[in-house]
Amino acid sequence: MTIFNSRKGAVSSSKAIAHAASWYCAIVLAALILLTILTHSSLIPNNHEYHNIIESNHFLSSKPCDEIYVVGEGETLNTISGKCNDPFIVENNPHIHDPGDVFPGLVIKITRNSHHM
Repeated sequence: MTIFNSRKGAVSSSKAIAHAASWYCAIVLAALILLTILTHSSLIPNNHEYHNIIESNHFLSSKPCDEIYVVGEGETLNTISGKCNDPFIVENNPHIHDPGDVFPGLVIKITRNSHHM
């Protein structure tokens, strides 16, 4: 009977240690999640900073057209064609399969019309 009680005591002690360890793991996990959320939320700019970023991107997209052009936010092939004086954007860019599917970051080749240079 004494051996059984000592084993039961050892099992009970192991359960208590496992229970405490699981609580510590849960607390550490919760702290890591909170730390991640706080870190990421500090990287998100507030509205004023976001507005400045948008304005600077607009400034960059209003620069003169180079031979290699990166499509900016809100631009279409028609607006780029008029701005860069290139009526043959689709013909000179075989990777554009659908002229309506133009997105920011798309790289296109510009061939300027020689009459307006």
